[in-house]
Amino acid sequence: MILPLKLEDVFFVAGGRVIIERISAEIGAGPTTIILGANGAGKSVLMRLMHGLLAPASGKIVWSRSDTARLQAMVFQRPVLLRRSAIANVTYALKLARVPRAERERLALEALESVGLAAFAQRPARVLSGGEQQRLALARAWALHPEVLFLDEPTASLDPTASREIERVIQAFDAAGTKIIMATHNLGQARRLGDEVLFLHQGRLVERAPIEQFFSRPASPEAAAFIKGELPWV
Repeated sequence: MILPLKLEDVFFVAGGRVIIERISAEIGAGPTTIILGANGAGKSVLMRLMHGLLAPASGKIVWSRSDTARLQAMVFQRPVLLRRSAIANVTYALKLARVPRAERERLALEALESVGLAAFAQRPARVLSGGEQQRLALARAWALHPEVLFLDEPTASLDPTASREIERVIQAFDAAGTKIIMATHNLGQARRLGDEVLFLHQGRLVERAPIEQFFSRPASPEAAAFIKGELPWV
C-alpha cells in the first residue's frame, strides 16, 4: 500500500510567483478526496506535485513506499493520446508498466469494456469525441489497477451528458477500491463524488472538512464566499 501520502510544508514557485504556500496534509486510503477552489487557487499544481510531475521548491512529498510508479495514475483535463487506435493506447500503457505481452490485449479490452468503449477498440483515438477520449484516458488507468488515481478537472471541457459518463466511471474506480483524489471547481460534482474537501485559496490550504460539513458549515470566510459564488477567480 502506497498510502498514506504526506505533504510536509510543500512550497512551489513559478515565474517568481508563489503557487503553493507551505501546505502540510496527510491523505489516507478510503474516502474520495476533492481538492476544491477557484481557478488559479493552485489545484492543478498541487496535483502535479503529488503525482511527481513537479518537484517542490521546498518541503517534502512522501509516500509510504518509494515504488509508486505503477500504483498511481493521473488523468488530465485534456488527455494526451497517441496517434493510434483506442486499444493501442491502452496496450502501450501496459507495455510501459511492463505487463507481459500475452496479457496486454485481454487487459486492454477489459478496460475499454469497463468505460463503455469496447465497440471503439480499433477506432483511432484522435477521432473520438471529447468525452470518449476522456473515457479512454480512464481506461488506460483502469488497466493498471492503480491504488491511487489523480483526476485534474476531468469534466471541465465536457457537456453534461459526457460529464455524467465520466462521473459513472469515477464511481466505478471508487467502488473497485481505488483512492480518488480529484481537483475541481464544480460544486455539484464535488458533492456528488466527494467524501472530504481540501479547499485551496491563493495557494494556501484554507480548510479541510467532510463534504457535508464543508457545504453546510464552512469554517473559513473564503470557503463561505466560494460556496456562494462570491469568491473572485484569479
